[in-house]
Amino acid sequence: MGNFDFIKDEWPAIYDAAHRAESYVASDPRSACFYARRTVELLVGHLYELMDLDEPYSTDLAALTNAPQFVARAGTPMTAKINAIRKAGNAAVHRSAPISQTGAVNVLAVLFQVIIWAAYTYSTAPDRVPTGARFDPRLAAASAPLSAEEVARLAQKFRAQDEHHRAELAARDDVIADQERQLAELREQVRAAQQAKTVREMPDRTEAETRDLFIDTLLRESGWDPDGPNVREYPVHGMPTPSGQGRADYVLWGADGLPLAVVEAKRTRHSPLEGQEQARLYADCLEAQTGRRPVIYFTNGYQHWLWDDAAGYPPRNVQGFYTRDELELAIQRRQSRRSLENQPIDQTIVERHYQIRAIRAVDQVFEAKQRRALLVMATGSGKTRTVIALVDQLMKAGWVKRALFLADRTALVKQAANAFKDHLPESSPVNLVTERHAEGRVYVSTYPTMLNLINAVDDTGRTFGPGYFDLVIIDEAHRSVYAKYGAIFDYFDSLLVGLTATPKDEVDHNTYRLFQLEDGVPTDSYPLDDAVAEGYLVPPAAVSLGTRFLRTGIRYAELSEPERAQWDGLDWGDEPTPDEVGAEELNRFLFNEDTVDKVLACLMSDGRKVAGGERLGKTIIFAKSQAHAEFIKSRFDHGWPGYGGRFASIITNRVRFADNLIENFEVADGDPQIAISVDMLDTGIDVPEVVNLVLFKPVHSVSKFWQMLGRGTRLCKDLYGPGRDKTDFLVFDWCGNLEYFSQDLPGSQGSTQKSLSQRTFRAAARPAAEPRPCRAL
Repeated sequence: MGNFDFIKDEWPAIYDAAHRAESYVASDPRSACFYARRTVELLVGHLYELMDLDEPYSTDLAALTNAPQFVARAGTPMTAKINAIRKAGNAAVHRSAPISQTGAVNVLAVLFQVIIWAAYTYSTAPDRVPTGARFDPRLAAASAPLSAEEVARLAQKFRAQDEHHRAELAARDDVIADQERQLAELREQVRAAQQAKTVREMPDRTEAETRDLFIDTLLRESGWDPDGPNVREYPVHGMPTPSGQGRADYVLWGADGLPLAVVEAKRTRHSPLEGQEQARLYADCLEAQTGRRPVIYFTNGYQHWLWDDAAGYPPRNVQGFYTRDELELAIQRRQSRRSLENQPIDQTIVERHYQIRAIRAVDQVFEAKQRRALLVMATGSGKTRTVIALVDQLMKAGWVKRALFLADRTALVKQAANAFKDHLPESSPVNLVTERHAEGRVYVSTYPTMLNLINAVDDTGRTFGPGYFDLVIIDEAHRSVYAKYGAIFDYFDSLLVGLTATPKDEVDHNTYRLFQLEDGVPTDSYPLDDAVAEGYLVPPAAVSLGTRFLRTGIRYAELSEPERAQWDGLDWGDEPTPDEVGAEELNRFLFNEDTVDKVLACLMSDGRKVAGGERLGKTIIFAKSQAHAEFIKSRFDHGWPGYGGRFASIITNRVRFADNLIENFEVADGDPQIAISVDMLDTGIDVPEVVNLVLFKPVHSVSKFWQMLGRGTRLCKDLYGPGRDKTDFLVFDWCGNLEYFSQDLPGSQGSTQKSLSQRTFRAAARPAAEPRPCRAL
């Protein structure tokens, strides 16, 4: 008989892992924690199927557990318990420090609660679940212990098995269909059983158990020893009690023997805010006893609050504890940090008035003890250089030691890292995509890379703890980034600066909410119209195209906020973008040979030309999918074989050496002249010579729409010859995007410049015809 026998029949694989976990509690605590993690890994995967949830950006346990849709269904307390088991299992595999039997028993006790909750809520026999029971280590049969190396090999084995199983499923449509049918039946059985079950309470946990598992795990990850001298139950004097005595749950000490932080732990069912005043009183006592006021933490194991009242900040929610070095720096900054009001801005990095204004606006926000700022700046107006100058200023003023710059593409990360190297080389920029173990003061990363690094733990703890970065910068902040990767912004206890090119009145409510701002009122704004009027950018012009693909007639402004969120997230995701009129009709338009040939002929005829009109200027064609891009490329090579296959290239995430193609595209007079892109060139690519944009797909995200238009806004001196600068760029919109986003761009008949060969031929043959717009399809 074992603790988990009640799931043996319905969930045999989950039972087997749980049974193995409890069998190692007495003989091998490390293996017990490892198998406990394996149990929740299997359980969460099964719950995703029962809940019918879409998988997030990754299928690892951390991503699945912390995905917003799963947290919404499971709840914060249960998510915290699963995360605690996950972390204990990770430590068992990756850390050599011994694990106590008491620690393993606590992990299994939490696992027992998780299994009870899951079986009571999502099984077909909830009334057989012993909701009032507690984990009893005496019921478990003992197993022979495993070595640390055997545990690590088992982790690799299970990982390989899971990946192989997913690959097999993906390759078998018949298996997927059968599995979906079985799941639909199982969901209906679970629904019926849940409706008929007897409602019962779940057991609470004691304060000691909360402390031993949830809080101690987080302390160890930050390099603290919760069992060290004078850490637990430290006596203080001067409390407002008859005896004047008290005991702080934890005190974290500096190398100088003075307190750095005090932690008050409440029971899990209580709000951590109930311990705020008690923690403040402990801090008062420690300050009176030692002469230094510690940073204050209060927690219930699930939620953690940090309060540095001596620095003037109100309490804020955090995801864990600072390291000793980070706490010492926080206390030092109470005196050493300089005012930003008079801190100079390096005008060798930025010199334009609006960039300096934006930095000063952020300064005012941070000086006012607010920790988040949003800058709305038109694409091409120098957002990256603005934040480089901001980082430089904050570092020199003692506000920031390390900063993190996040972008959504590898190419953008490389571009940002190079910009920091050019303008702020003393920050020793680190590209975390390619340099996982390098050290510096500025780190640049994609969102998935950083999420993976956050979850990494080794013998020294976490490389990137909650207090590692003082400033996080989000390149192109929009709702879908937060929906997919919001865990990063919640995890780091840092100042946060968001950048976006979306006009301030079109930035969505959730983005303003993330930055704690009123709708329509960013920290600072510099729109495209102002940039064009002041001569810093060039405007778009729409080419008259006649008949195009007709959308439903609904405009973005007419959508509800939930509808906008749905479309915005899909447009920025990896899933095929839906369309209002049906995929079949859209695909008939996009994959029609005659359509594509005429779209390309229109571009080649009326697109802006360079080199005296002899060559089409740099052009980006925004395609709907990889297959669509390949179809466009094949039709171009068929219609214009004389270019030898090099004039137009597909540049997507699926193309090998795409970065090399981007570098070639950036060469002003080199091929390719036409880049056919699916998402990869929508953001961040900086090619001033781009003069033609072809929107050959429906766009649904307003932020993506403005990013795409931004590919053409940059100035380019002498593009058309000496003294003939770029003054605008053309937009060939074949899918009604301008109407959808209510953009009435100035019209253009396209290129009226004729090449020398065209002029010579026409003079010899007949009078030149008047230029005309592209023909209707």
